[in-house]
Amino acid sequence: MVKKQGKKKPAAAKETENPLFEKRERNYRIGGNLQPKRDLYRYVRWPEYIQLQRKRRVLLTRLKVPPPINQFRNTLDKAQATALFRLLNKYKPESREQKKARLENEAKGEKSKTKPYLLKFGLQHITHLVESNKAKLVVISHDVDPIELVLWLPALCRSMNVPYVIVKSRSRLGLMTHKKTCTAVALTEVRKEDVHELELIVKNARAQFNDNPEVSKWGGGVMGAKSIRRQEEKEKLIAHEAAKKAGL
Repeated sequence: MVKKQGKKKPAAAKETENPLFEKRERNYRIGGNLQPKRDLYRYVRWPEYIQLQRKRRVLLTRLKVPPPINQFRNTLDKAQATALFRLLNKYKPESREQKKARLENEAKGEKSKTKPYLLKFGLQHITHLVESNKAKLVVISHDVDPIELVLWLPALCRSMNVPYVIVKSRSRLGLMTHKKTCTAVALTEVRKEDVHELELIVKNARAQFNDNPEVSKWGGGVMGAKSIRRQEEKEKLIAHEAAKKAGL
């Protein structure tokens, strides 16, 4: 038999090593080549609006905040807010579809005899209702920007003896009025079946906001850990110097 003559494979070319790169063995001990996973959260570059939120939060914590502004940090708790929004949801203003259907019925001559009970919104309208003592409950958003728009409203409610609450947030109040955001809403009348529920909410509102002296107090003035430590070191140094002088 004739042996098949296969083609000879070419010899593998020798890899030329770059003398500039020195080969080093990897160290697998703790703190060696394989570093432990670290929390790099503080190095994240956040969007500008989040940075502004954080700076504002820090400023309100560090600086002394006057009572008219500080009162908006005291909001209704979750359980009470849920009950309140459940009640407000029953008195939403009519949507576009509902308004269209109502106007079509009126055009046909079918007018509803029952009076509609709806939420009132709009700062000027609410101000007029509070001044004329027609509002039974005023609900104010805690995150209105600029805050000057509603800064005076709690004081007006207290002076006119109208119960008010501060809730989170303007977007949630906006849902109640078919808007993106809403600064405040007011209830003037409710149906018979909701009178008891409204009375309970009004009672809590008076206790927590109208008649609560804790609401009108200064806020802020809380320093960070570094500032507190620096202040303690200064006080220690002053005490040490005073002790030295007393010894002399």
